[in-house]
Amino acid sequence: MSQESDLTARIARLFIYPVKSCAGIEVQEALLTETGLDLDRAWMVVDHAGEFITQRELPRMALIRPQFKFNEVVLRAPGMLALHLAIDTVEEAVRVRVWDDEVAAFDMGAVASQWFSDFLGQRVRLVRFDPEGRRLASLDWTGGVEAPNQFSDAYPLLLASTASLDLLNAKLAAKGHEAVGMERFRPNIVIEGVEAHDEDRIGLLRIATGDGPIVLRPVKPCARCPIPNIDPATAQANPIITDTLQGYRRSERLKGAVAFGMNVIAMEGVDRTLRVGQAATGNYSFE
Repeated sequence: MSQESDLTARIARLFIYPVKSCAGIEVQEALLTETGLDLDRAWMVVDHAGEFITQRELPRMALIRPQFKFNEVVLRAPGMLALHLAIDTVEEAVRVRVWDDEVAAFDMGAVASQWFSDFLGQRVRLVRFDPEGRRLASLDWTGGVEAPNQFSDAYPLLLASTASLDLLNAKLAAKGHEAVGMERFRPNIVIEGVEAHDEDRIGLLRIATGDGPIVLRPVKPCARCPIPNIDPATAQANPIITDTLQGYRRSERLKGAVAFGMNVIAMEGVDRTLRVGQAATGNYSFE
């Protein structure tokens, strides 16, 4: 690794979120693909019109917990039998909408629809992103680099640091509130060994792997909606999280919106594997 780097870090945690807005899976390693971590946000819940649904509308989605098992994704939720989805099996082709993008997808069938509808209390369907489709992150923020993603909000990867969470928890403790976990912020990659919110200032992050480097570029601060207020263990909301962030995390780049973590694109290293413990170096960029 370059000795001229401004910072040295390591990967502390990795998360994959197979179904958009459901619980994540913490993993020890993950394959980097063109659209982010393999199988991240590959599935999504939609309403009768094909519009995406998240914890913003249905906080109970936080209680749906996926698990990878052989060639399946197994979904569990309180009071429900497990739902087994074959990773390589889909049904009819459909068109769905996520934010302003209409994209090609595949319906996952009646059994999956009934399972999600029963737990969430309204008629919904589950869809799988069409791997032949192409949904790009904002070229304005990526500097013209084409960065495909699946059903994530807008970018293929989200980066955060343990120090950023430690700072938030210190501020919560000063107000008499309990600490919160990183799961509320739904990052893919968590690094340690840097100062709080150093991820905001990284130009390029280089990660050493056995197959060669992975080079990531943070491109946009992650504007925060109310989802971090939702306790992933209970699906109950408390606005103290975003209220606290309002006091010190307003972003000029986002016109005053609250930011936590950075949206990231891959510049090099697709088909290489990220692992917890890998070393990372970076240089600051003060734009």
